[in-house]
Amino acid sequence: MTTSADRELDGDNGPDDPPGFGYADALAELESILEQLDDDAIDVDLLGTRVERAAALIRFCRGRIRAAQLSVEEIVAELDELADAPDDDER
Repeated sequence: MTTSADRELDGDNGPDDPPGFGYADALAELESILEQLDDDAIDVDLLGTRVERAAALIRFCRGRIRAAQLSVEEIVAELDELADAPDDDER
């Protein structure tokens, strides 16, 4: 099920996110939302919207972490291949 908050974070940036919106920005926004949710005085009309946005931010952050992990694994694999390749002097 795709929510409006998911659509906000499809791709690199949502329509309301500034260019360059990244992991640190999403994490800061998520922390802000969590503080709001901890407050007993949160407006019940905003509760669902805030929880929906928090879920979308968590998915966004997980996606960024997965992408970084894949990138690091590719780089390490390339370095391993270079280390295993014979030197030009050895041929």
